Amino acid sequence: MTKIRITLFVLLTSLTFSWAGNPMDEGMWLPSLIGKNEAQMKKQGFKLTAKDIYDINNASLKDAIVSMGGFCTAEIVSDKGLIFTNHHCGYEAIASNSTPENNILDNGFWARTNADEKPIEGLWIRRLVRMEDVSDKIIPQLTGLGERERAAKVNQLGSELSNKAKEGTHYEASVTEFAKGNAYYLLVFERFTDIRLVGAPPQSVGKYGGDTDNWEWPRHTGDFSVFRIYTAKDGKPATYSKDNVPYSPKRFLSVSLKGIKPGDFSMVFGFPGRTNRYESSMGIKLAIDKVNMSIVKNRDIRLKAWKEEMDKDVATKLALSAEYANIANYWKYFIGQTQQLQKLKVYDQKVQQEEQFKTWAKGKPEYENLFTDWEKAYSAYEPYAMHPQYLNQGLFGAHLAPIVLSMTRLESVLKDNKTSEIGQITGNFKANADEVFKDFNLPSDQKIVAQTLLAFYNDIPKNQHPEVIAEILSKFSAGTPEESFKKFAQETYLTSNFSTKERFLKFLENPTYETLTNDWACKYFQSFRKNYITKYNKFVTDFQEVDKKLSRTYIKGLSEMNPSWVQYPDANSTLRVSYGNVQDYDPRDGVHYKYKTTLTGIIEKYKPKDYEFDLPQNFLELYKNKDFGQYADSDGDVTVGFITNNDITGGNSGSPVLNAKGELIGLAFDGNWEAMSGDIVFDKKYKRCINVDIRYVLWCIEKLGGSDLVKELKVVK
Repeated sequence: MTKIRITLFVLLTSLTFSWAGNPMDEGMWLPSLIGKNEAQMKKQGFKLTAKDIYDINNASLKDAIVSMGGFCTAEIVSDKGLIFTNHHCGYEAIASNSTPENNILDNGFWARTNADEKPIEGLWIRRLVRMEDVSDKIIPQLTGLGERERAAKVNQLGSELSNKAKEGTHYEASVTEFAKGNAYYLLVFERFTDIRLVGAPPQSVGKYGGDTDNWEWPRHTGDFSVFRIYTAKDGKPATYSKDNVPYSPKRFLSVSLKGIKPGDFSMVFGFPGRTNRYESSMGIKLAIDKVNMSIVKNRDIRLKAWKEEMDKDVATKLALSAEYANIANYWKYFIGQTQQLQKLKVYDQKVQQEEQFKTWAKGKPEYENLFTDWEKAYSAYEPYAMHPQYLNQGLFGAHLAPIVLSMTRLESVLKDNKTSEIGQITGNFKANADEVFKDFNLPSDQKIVAQTLLAFYNDIPKNQHPEVIAEILSKFSAGTPEESFKKFAQETYLTSNFSTKERFLKFLENPTYETLTNDWACKYFQSFRKNYITKYNKFVTDFQEVDKKLSRTYIKGLSEMNPSWVQYPDANSTLRVSYGNVQDYDPRDGVHYKYKTTLTGIIEKYKPKDYEFDLPQNFLELYKNKDFGQYADSDGDVTVGFITNNDITGGNSGSPVLNAKGELIGLAFDGNWEAMSGDIVFDKKYKRCINVDIRYVLWCIEKLGGSDLVKELKVVK
């Protein structure tokens, strides 16, 4: 076995490390390699085998786990293609099917028949067919290549392997890198595009607690929604048709009503998005000192502007609610991550680890200058690190920005008078105008432009400013920069060809280069774009190339120095298994958090007509009458949520939480405030996975929603 292969084997399969005999709670493990963990899992209570989790020759649990749109996880729970996921994962689908007259977001929705289920345009589901380690077919051919040449070679080889894998099938395939390019896997998927909304609780249940409870425990959120996969009559994926039939899966999950208790085995099976567990101390410091709070500040501007308008009108609320919820989620996340990185002294931990590495690396040419080179790269990059954040999270977050920036090609053909292309481009814009302006809210957008411009002006060094800022301050002078920017935004939205659909369509009837480039919205956004691309993008891309190369080398070096430090690759939206146990915790001195919450706790938080803590009337009546059906626990109450010490991150939302027998006991939907640094470091003491209990989900479906969907499930008592 070559040195590279030995390193990769250690990197992806080493399982010798444990914490003083305690269970190995940390880790998002590749299901194809989970056999190496089987003995440890059984010690923690697991009753199945590795083959039950992942098997390419026979149906296994992995066949019931699907990626939902690439942003969440869902699980198949019936032989008719029914799937469960989180409410926040289905939020956009629910909101887009809501109107002021039929507001299913607020009122809830339950299809009584298959014909009532609502097709969701653009939503797709993917099931992993198989994964294969192809590192030996790629890495030997990358020797001596620079980062750009390396990336091009990986793309070429990946395309060749993918094309061969899907040849003669209806599958799709891709090659994905792991551990910054220390390993590569071929992933083969089956994609379904006819996905229909089956049901969702009222928003007051599905989002109970709102932003106040987000990322917090104790939690009482009924975070679930229900969809169904449809196929052609031959069982293969097909685009929407009224003749399509419910999907007949290779495997679906049984649902357990047995309940949970502390110490019970728990497994989360899903598609976690991104972690960065091998981040350098320099990256941690930059995040704490600059990047995270720049994201928070700019997102806060958007959230406040939207909220003011959403509170005025139901139609506006429905139009903006999905985007608002998405932005708010990670606005709070970056606040919490920064606080916990500081509290847990993660920077100091990283520095200590790096000092050990430097000592080990002496005399090893591949590694001894790694941190010297890394420090130089950060020093060159740091002055520009906030610039793209203030563009992407701030200025370009206005709905006007993508409309204007999409005019770049039209500007070019108008300048060169390429009349043959003008009609095609404008025709496409006309056809998509309704979609472009569907969620456009002028009053909030105007505020966002003025306030994000002020933030950029105050926080980004003046020598990085585009010339248009000085021009705005001169032409729209109103005393202070803040007042000048307000005046600029107001006049721009009153006159721009791109701030209303009517003016946009009128412009497209007879577009000219002069009209386009003299429009203040165009001058504004294009000036910022061109300023960044021509002057500062190079600093960012150069840093990213060096950082990736050094990160890859560092991970490889860590695995050679101490295999126990590099046991599993970072999450990268590929299917992973995390295992642990139901477990409570003590967040701070004198405070103990129990492992579960109940319906009684929901009632304790209830505030009539409150945006975050209101409840439907029939919910209150069901609780008053103790109408809990078969879903009550031994204490006579219904368990709403519970926590485990499973290792999860974004993308795991909607993932099934399984018991020792592989039965569904809940849906993962959040992490806890005390461990918000979890994407960078797993803290065994505080890290918890917050889940909605499946018995509460079924109670909401049957009792609150009056649906008979429970009859479709395989329920285990």
